[in-house]
Amino acid sequence: MNDRNKFAALFLTAFALASVPATAQESSEGGEKRTRLILGPQLAPSWPGADQFSVVPYVDFSRTRDAEFAFEAPDESFGSPLIHSGDFAFGPAFGFVGKRKASDIGADLPKVGLSIEAGGFAQVHLTPTLRIRLDGRKGLSGHKGWTGEISADYVAREGDDWLFSIGPRVTLGDAKYMGAYFGVTPAAAVTSGLPAYDPSGGIQSVGVTAGYHRMLGKRWGIAVYGRYDRLVGDAADSPVTRELGSRSQPSAGVALSYTFGGDR
Repeated sequence: MNDRNKFAALFLTAFALASVPATAQESSEGGEKRTRLILGPQLAPSWPGADQFSVVPYVDFSRTRDAEFAFEAPDESFGSPLIHSGDFAFGPAFGFVGKRKASDIGADLPKVGLSIEAGGFAQVHLTPTLRIRLDGRKGLSGHKGWTGEISADYVAREGDDWLFSIGPRVTLGDAKYMGAYFGVTPAAAVTSGLPAYDPSGGIQSVGVTAGYHRMLGKRWGIAVYGRYDRLVGDAADSPVTRELGSRSQPSAGVALSYTFGGDR
């Protein structure tokens, strides 16, 4: 969830809060269920390639009947596994990107509306400490292209007491996605003063993410993360990036966590 906006984050916050059970005791054949909600502020680029940042909620919501919560990277797309077999998992993925207006970017370029993305992910734990994840999402509005990410995470943990993760990221986009944020049509070149530019699909950025969660007691904990991406290829060479944005795309967040249910 690297590119987030206020609408998206508030939506996820409301969803997570609404999903927390009214009673902390949920029992079934698998044992008592525990729920963990992570909520706090984060700072992230307002749209791909932006040199402006938005402060929005940092949200994560997890449930488990196991001895410990499954690992989730702090920047991965929103969604839960539908199929979980051994070390492999597959499920839906959702993402959001904030709108970009001409007044926001400082040039008369076409507006890119709020992008609601839907798709899927697949992930596998090659070892208990190494997870590989592939994610692909289609813009149902806004950019209307395909975007996705390839990620790997090294994970060190002591149950739910503390967890540290770090790993590389490669962000991808098709020609429609890249054109929406980094392209300049001949018509837009006339109105914006930028040279016309038609980017191809491919790798948008490469980066790294690190996250840490630590329990402060039986129920409360603290979570922090930092991510840095560097635009490459056509995204980096775009006049939109060079004159109006930035190749550097850092983000960071800090949050409190609270665990419901169970006797841990």
